Formats: sequence, C-alpha cells, structure tokens
Amino acid sequence: MTIQDFVIDFAFASILILIGQLLRSNLKIFQKFFIPASVLAGFLGLIFGPNGLGWIPFSEAMGGYAGLLIILVFVVVGVNGFEFKKSTGGDSQVKRIIGYQIFKIIVWALQIFVPLIFTIFVLKKIWPGLNDGFGMLLHSGFYGGHGTAAAVGSTFADLGFEDAQDIAITFATFGILTGIFGGIILINIAARKGQTAYMKDFKFIDGDMKTGLVSFENRKPFGQQTISSVSLDTLSYHGAFIIALTGMTILLNRWLAEHVLAGIPDFTLGFIVALIFFLIFRNTPVYDYLDKDVNTRISGSATDYLVVFGIAAVKLDVVMSYAGPIILSLLVGWLLVFIIVWPFGKAYNKNDWFERSIFVYGYLTGVFAIGFVLYRIVDPDNVSETIEDTAMTPATNIAEIVIWSLYPALLISGQWLIAAAIPFVIIIASIIATKVTGTWVFNVPDSERNILKNQMK
Repeated sequence: MTIQDFVIDFAFASILILIGQLLRSNLKIFQKFFIPASVLAGFLGLIFGPNGLGWIPFSEAMGGYAGLLIILVFVVVGVNGFEFKKSTGGDSQVKRIIGYQIFKIIVWALQIFVPLIFTIFVLKKIWPGLNDGFGMLLHSGFYGGHGTAAAVGSTFADLGFEDAQDIAITFATFGILTGIFGGIILINIAARKGQTAYMKDFKFIDGDMKTGLVSFENRKPFGQQTISSVSLDTLSYHGAFIIALTGMTILLNRWLAEHVLAGIPDFTLGFIVALIFFLIFRNTPVYDYLDKDVNTRISGSATDYLVVFGIAAVKLDVVMSYAGPIILSLLVGWLLVFIIVWPFGKAYNKNDWFERSIFVYGYLTGVFAIGFVLYRIVDPDNVSETIEDTAMTPATNIAEIVIWSLYPALLISGQWLIAAAIPFVIIIASIIATKVTGTWVFNVPDSERNILKNQMK
C-alpha cells in the first residue's frame, strides 16, 4: 500500500459520504427513518466496492481502517475524561435517578448474558464448530455500534476468530436499523396508546432533523477557539493531541507485545493512555485549552469514516456462511431490546417511563446518537431530564470497556462460564438493589404517571 492508495481510499469514502448526505437530504424514505448518511455511504461502498460489483477500487487496506480509527475514538473518550454529577433534588428525584440507573445496568447485563448463554446452549448444539465468542459479537454490535464492533471483532481476529469483525459489523448494521425502524414503530405505538408524556404526533419534528442539514438560524459553533490562529489553528491543536496519543498507543502496544504481554486490544490501551493524560493534566493550563466539543467532533468524524469502511469491507461470503446463527441471534437480540421498553422500562421508571426507555433502547441497538434522535422525538425539550440522569454515571463507560477488552480472551480460551457469570452476578445484584431501594414501579397505574391523557387518533 502506498500513500496514494491511502488518499484514494479516503477520497472515495468522502464521495460516498457526500452522496449519502445527498440521499438523506432529498429522499423522504431516508428522512422518515433518520438513516445516517454514513450508513448509506457504507452500503454504497459494499455494493459498488471490491466485495460487491467491484466498481470502486478500494485498496486491500480498506478492512484495516476501522481498527485504526476506533483507537482514535477511544482516545477521545479518555481525553475528555469524566465528571460525576450530583443530584440536587429531593428524595423523589434521587429515587428516580437510582431507578433509572438500575434499569440501564440490568438491561446492559442482560444483553451480554442472554446471547452468551444462547450461543453455548442453543447455537453450538446446531453448529458445533461455532466459536464461543460468537455471542459476544451481538452485544458489541448492538450496544457498541460499528466502532466497538470493529474493536471487539479485530481483537477476536487477532486471537484466531478471523471472521469475527465481519460478523460484528453485520450485527452493528442490523442493530442501527433495528434502532431506527423499531424505535419509530415503538414511538407510534406508545403515542397512539397515550403512553408518551410530551408528544402526540411527528408533525412537529423540524426539517433539520429530517434532512440532516442545519438551517442558518439553528446553526451553532461546534466548539470554542482556544488557540489564536496567529500561532496555531485550534483544530490542529486538538488534533495534535488526539493523533499523538493514538500513535503513542500503537507504539506502546508493540513494545508491550514484544517485552511484556501480547494481546492487549489497541482500543483499550488507547483509552487507558488517554485517561492517564486526562488525570495528569485535567487541572493544568494544558487542559484549559482543550475543548471537549472540538474533541467530540474529531471523534465523530472518525466514526463516520469508520462506519463507511466497516460496512464496505464486510465480506458477504463470510456473512452468508454464518447466516443461520446470525439470523437466530438477531431474533434473540430483537426480542431483548423490545422487552427492554416493555415491561422493563415501565417497571423502573414511574414518570416519563417511555421517554427514558426509548432513549436506552436507541443506544442498546446502535449508538448514543440513535437514542438521542428517538429521545428528541418524544421529548424535544428534555423535560424528563433523561440526558442529565444518563450523565451521572460515567464510570459505567469504564466497565463497558473492561468487558469488551477482557471477553475475547476469556471466550477464545473456553472460559465462557466466567464470562457468563459476571453479567449474571450484575443482574442478581441489580435485582437486590431494586428491592432495597424500592424502585420497582411496574404496578403503578397509568393514572399516577405523567402521560398524555389523549391518545393519537
């Protein structure tokens, strides 16, 4: 591969992204279901690229870009750090937050536990040669989206499960489609039953959300200029930190593999390196000139290209060879996420239960952005304070990364029992916490919840 190949690959990906945005902004079918432009671009790359018709001459390195970009994404997560927020409300607000957090934790653990057990006790009985790690790929794709799917898949591939990344990306793609199409269906059902608190119809949704093009009056700065352009462009300053930490991660992992321990996932090490950077510099002038919003935009751009390359690089023959277990796993995954809304969402959230549930449903099927889009539909003014409540437990992000980092090695080595025991213990602990805190509210009648009284006609 030459530097020209690298530029050409990203040039074609960029053209596909622009075409994807053009399709999103002009075709109502894509607007109606909020299909991301990067997903459309990825499908175009799959159809017309080397794994499809072969019209787009992507290089052989195309399949490796996702694994590289995900390091950068996790570096940004670490650099942005975390902040614990405290509730200033009374007992009712504290109880609301506790119930919501237990809800999030228990459904996250279920999405790990159920596919693992289903793989071991059902799928492997039908397909004995199936890798034990197959069940983890559903969770990494559905919950983590394309970025995590690429990271976990590449880790499995390094450990010998070579087809893992193609399968994980496939799950991630179906996950996003499940989040979008399923979310719209659930919102329609809830609105017609009068179970939403702040909406009756979809008519109020503005054109910006539909087309993806932000109108002039709604445009906002995507970050603060922290460095004078006389010295250095702000984007260069932020990019320098992110790219430097990404490169240091790769070099450090090479050294660790040779002298200390091989097999550490690059994305995990990237997060750790960046988090150490955050902890060291968070209270120094260095960090004063880093804007989290700018970092997030860099991460978002990397994620868009990751999605394009991830989908375009999927080997259809590999997917077809796993068609049976993929289809059965998807059925289990779909059942799980729908149960998350009904009855779990209603059981753990007294007021605004649907608004909170649809948000969690969204990011359990793809990415935070899908959950946010669905949430904006049902609670455009954030009256339910779901976003604030979600931000109160950033430490759960660390737990997720630990799971994604350790499980490939556990499952490849045949330690599926340990892998299944961890989420099972979390589920039991969550049930006990529910009992202790009294946050189970499933039996509270609708008349005591703040939902709309008039159903949609």
